[in-house]
Amino acid sequence: MSLVNPSRYSSRLVKSALAASAFSVLASIAHAQDCEPKISDDHLVKAGHLVMATSPTLPPMAYADQQGNLKGLRVEMGLEVAKRLCLTPEYISTEYATMVPGLQGGRWDMINAGLFVTAERRKILLMIPYENLAISISTVMNGPNPITKIDDLAGKTVSTDIGGYAERKIKELNEDFKKRGLPEMTINLFDNYATVYQALRAGQVEAAVSIDPVAKQYQDRGEFTHALSGMYPTPGSFAFGSPEVAEAVSVALKEMKADGTFDKIMSSYGVTPAPGDLSVLSLEG
Repeated sequence: MSLVNPSRYSSRLVKSALAASAFSVLASIAHAQDCEPKISDDHLVKAGHLVMATSPTLPPMAYADQQGNLKGLRVEMGLEVAKRLCLTPEYISTEYATMVPGLQGGRWDMINAGLFVTAERRKILLMIPYENLAISISTVMNGPNPITKIDDLAGKTVSTDIGGYAERKIKELNEDFKKRGLPEMTINLFDNYATVYQALRAGQVEAAVSIDPVAKQYQDRGEFTHALSGMYPTPGSFAFGSPEVAEAVSVALKEMKADGTFDKIMSSYGVTPAPGDLSVLSLEG
């Protein structure tokens, strides 16, 4: 299944039917109509709605199928949260670069794109860590030079997505190789993980650098070997500008955790929960 260019959906709100999921938008909307919203309209971008920014370019975390239906772990999480808040879920598809400015400009209530928790972001965003993601290395099946440990990447040509956590960590690893006298990697950067893996498929690189769920999915499909996993784990989050929205989402997530829904969704995608109790991280600095 090919990835979708976010610009195709940036014109307005994308609602997913999610036929393969127990958490459909239509069911969430029906539920929202049957109960009292738990966030007042004066704290929401759109009355009675939970408007979420996402980037559907990262299967299995968030992606669009060929019919334009949104699917993935983050989509399911957002739908379930909206249902428990008695709000109608709405998604706006956008690029990562626009997410924080859009939140600050009042275009959406919540960033549902797994933003990594960093000191810089905690100065301007309220964040709830909920997913723990780590970097993975993928290689071709039965390749002549298997990668079994991190140092095997020294001197290799690799691909990863531009501007993401993987790019930062792989560049830090290159600095470590340099300090230790090992040959540096040649790093090729691409706009998204689809093209990262296309480069590996075409033989342009010797390894693709992504995150664990993405690498696992490609291996499960029999396309590439998931050579290394669990590198540099870090929490991904929901992010907010409004304390009222953030606290309400935190309560919903804790309810999901208590009744098993949270762990069920996470385990179905092979993603481990982030450390912590799903509370809102306060602003720092």
